[in-house]
Amino acid sequence: MGVWIDKIRTFIFDTVEEMRKCNWPTRDQLFESTILVIVALVIATAYLAAVDQVLFRIIRYLTTF
Repeated sequence: MGVWIDKIRTFIFDTVEEMRKCNWPTRDQLFESTILVIVALVIATAYLAAVDQVLFRIIRYLTTF
């Protein structure tokens, strides 16, 4: 049981050390990235909705002969 505890302790220590090495974004960078992701999501959603509507109308037209 002691070996597992030592492994877990080593894992947590190593994880904390690696997290300290990370280059974390500033608040402004995080805000800009979040806005960029939201805008990209809205554009992708609008595009997919338009394609869906076009395909829906084509299929409905072809099946109502």
